[in-house]
Amino acid sequence: MSIDQDIERRAVALDALDSILPFDRRDQLAALLTDDDVATLKHLASEGMGDNTLRALASDLGYLEAWCQLATGSPLPWPVPESLLLKFVAHHLWDPAKRAEDTSHGMPAEVESGLRSQRLLRVDGPHAPGTVRRRLTSWSILTRWRGLVGSFDGPSLKSALRLAVRASARPRQRKSKKAVTGDILAKLLLACAGERLVDVRDQAVLLAAFASGGRRRSEVAAMRVEDLTDEDPVRTDPNDENSPPLPCLSIRLGRTKTTTSDDDEHVILIGRPVTALKRWIDEAGINDGPVFRRIDQWGNIDRLALTPQSVNLILKSRCKRAGLDPTLFSAHGLRSGYLTEAANRGIPLPEAMQQSLHKSVVQAARYYNDAERKQGRAARLVT
Repeated sequence: MSIDQDIERRAVALDALDSILPFDRRDQLAALLTDDDVATLKHLASEGMGDNTLRALASDLGYLEAWCQLATGSPLPWPVPESLLLKFVAHHLWDPAKRAEDTSHGMPAEVESGLRSQRLLRVDGPHAPGTVRRRLTSWSILTRWRGLVGSFDGPSLKSALRLAVRASARPRQRKSKKAVTGDILAKLLLACAGERLVDVRDQAVLLAAFASGGRRRSEVAAMRVEDLTDEDPVRTDPNDENSPPLPCLSIRLGRTKTTTSDDDEHVILIGRPVTALKRWIDEAGINDGPVFRRIDQWGNIDRLALTPQSVNLILKSRCKRAGLDPTLFSAHGLRSGYLTEAANRGIPLPEAMQQSLHKSVVQAARYYNDAERKQGRAARLVT
């Protein structure tokens, strides 16, 4: 069987994962992955692994296969020898100062060129330590699912990773350079003003994502009508029984990044976000299934849900329309912006975390610490 026939056969096999893998990546992955790789991914899907986790594993596996083929001339070996893990670290985390003196330091030029030609490598300089750790974790997970034992917990790898991270000296990059705080959100909503269905949808996406605690883009895309429950109206001012009532809605989240489908995690929407969400559902004529869906250029609504990437593109599109620089914002800015706005308004961290569902106090507190330092006196000794 020819190479082209092998690739076509794997592409057909990957079609079984069409609800998980982006269409434009399937052909590329079919060329990168082996038959065993495809079989492993299909097995993980049948075992109920979350879509986002499986999507990340497939992407990382494709990258690892391409890198290994270029670096060694062979597909990934299973189980992986420790020497190959150390080579992976050396190729991706290196010292820029030493590279300036010694061009053989870090990733070899032919490996880098090959990855760039396949659109698998876009960064200049060493990789982000978090990306390297994630790919090593994916490698480890796939090794275990094959019933094998790797060298991922070995002291040599841990030591090399620690030293390489220190040498690479790459600062941690924020997922969104700027947070979508209340003032930014207001500009984005003004950019959604209009009676077109796409305007109604985008306004509902932004309001629901922000007000529900800064939901991740994958959670927004996965939202279903069946997970929405009307609650009794609540008072605008909980301490004033004469204050006007506001509509209230609960959203069951199901499986998220930090929960399983068996967890009964839910968040509450109150007021304007509820109105916007119901308006979209009503005008779009959606009775069941995905809440947020693609709209084509003629205004036709698709049955399929938006992808997580589409949520990100919606935010960037509205940023551009609002006169903001889209490169400074991503969908994660809604999450960081929610906590930053909560801190600015004096909402206690535990109360905000009930809505954002952050599991890590340290992570959530980072946004609060930044807000408090800007409001405090310590940074104003010389003004």
